[in-house]
Amino acid sequence: MALSIININVNVSSTSTRFFNVLATPLEITDGTTLAATTFLTDSGTAATAFPIIINGYYNLYINGVLQEGDAYSISSTELTFNIVTASIAAGTPIIIEAVELSTII
Repeated sequence: MALSIININVNVSSTSTRFFNVLATPLEITDGTTLAATTFLTDSGTAATAFPIIINGYYNLYINGVLQEGDAYSISSTELTFNIVTASIAAGTPIIIEAVELSTII
């Protein structure tokens, strides 16, 4: 039996959407504190209506430019929820959510 070589091309692409919120007032965080999606702006500077639901990908949360641990928050289409965290965030602090969706084409 002859050896047959199969060439499989797999392309992975991603789309990234970012959301920005600069706190107008200090934010006291305890387990379960939420920020509504509508308090964020999109990359184009328009008011966000919802966060995308990511099926194949991930979210990143940055507070004052620092990437946060994945277990410290969860994101739904309507809000960012802080989990098991107690903190105080000063007014003027930027909060950025990055939603990355991956797709594979074979």
